Amino acid sequence: MIWILFIVFFVALFFGVPIAFALGLASLVYLVAADIPLVIIPLKMYSGIDVFVLLSIPGFILAGNIMNNSGMTDRIIKFSNNLVGHIRGGLGLANIGASMIFAGISGTAVADTASIGSIMIPAMKKEGYEADFSCAVTASSSTIGPIIPPSLPMIIAGSLTGLSIGKLFLAGAIPGILLAFGLMGVSYYLSVKKNHPKKAPVGIRRIGKGFIDAFWSILMTFLILFGIVGGVFTPTEASIVAVLYAVFVGLFIYKELKINKLPAIILDSAITTGSLMVLVGLANLFGWILVSEQIPQAIANSLLSISTNKYLLLILINLLLIFVGTFMETIAALLILFPILLKVAIGVGIDPTQFTVIAVLNLIIGLNTPPVGICLFVASSIGKVSIAKVTKAGLPFLIVSLIVLLLVTYIPQLSLFLPEWLMD
Repeated sequence: MIWILFIVFFVALFFGVPIAFALGLASLVYLVAADIPLVIIPLKMYSGIDVFVLLSIPGFILAGNIMNNSGMTDRIIKFSNNLVGHIRGGLGLANIGASMIFAGISGTAVADTASIGSIMIPAMKKEGYEADFSCAVTASSSTIGPIIPPSLPMIIAGSLTGLSIGKLFLAGAIPGILLAFGLMGVSYYLSVKKNHPKKAPVGIRRIGKGFIDAFWSILMTFLILFGIVGGVFTPTEASIVAVLYAVFVGLFIYKELKINKLPAIILDSAITTGSLMVLVGLANLFGWILVSEQIPQAIANSLLSISTNKYLLLILINLLLIFVGTFMETIAALLILFPILLKVAIGVGIDPTQFTVIAVLNLIIGLNTPPVGICLFVASSIGKVSIAKVTKAGLPFLIVSLIVLLLVTYIPQLSLFLPEWLMD
């Protein structure tokens, strides 16, 4: 029976059915074939989304959309450009810096590619950067957001395991910064090699002015992170604080957010949240079927039968997650695979907080891995350049991302230092 489930799922994906509906269709066919009452569908979908911490998701999505419509994102990009624009290939560095500061508050790596890419890719092309390079930088830098807090994938992982969201946020900070500087190094090297343009130095005064202008945008991330870590508010409360903060800054400080635009922004955020919750609910149904068929145990036993050496197991898990990440969105993959693989990891002595960072980093790298990396497709559509060219241009960035992944995998303190220092 389990073969029916997987065959329907992968056939649906092959024909371009959205991941949520592919999970739902496969589950429906399985339940009908197994003669299981279909009332199980709403029951399992509801139990999947009936998790308190998931209430933070609509808040963070709404906050990200308000940022995009209130000039906050634009100011982050301008400040990044003022800071590094005078360096050879400065717009590429600014692109990465903006993703780092923006910090994934829009939701996922794909959303970051779309939001920042819609601004930066046309700007880079206009300044004389190759279209494929511009798309590759944007797609690669989008992987920083879901690692650096606040991070929706970390919230999802915490809701699945009961791990502290604050600890997971802190655990992703150093790997995220390491990834950002690694991508900046590659971008600078390639820009020097290709003689990309650079702007005249803007001077300390203009940099300071740009920082002051972007200060309220940058402060948002620190407000959320330190509010959660300091125990001032929960992740769910933090998402509401983020929304109220973004509205206040947009209306009264930057004065670019129009009240008559708020209903459309809220509706757009509600649609995004609804689609995500459908995905979470159907993934829970799919996961329940896998558990009932004892697939998690089979995967765990298969991995452990190869080796009980945790270093070899981490390599195998990394390869599996990167492969899955090439065709499946991060949150969907986490919902299905993370609880299974976490048990294997804990069984061989890997810290669950470290493993969460490894899993999230793997999956977002997979979004930029050929042949079906989703972020590559989003960037290529914005830049109007073939996916093959974007893939080729993105290989140096992919190599650096994999090096960072190996460092995070085999140096636990990169993930554990901040949580142990600040929260234990």
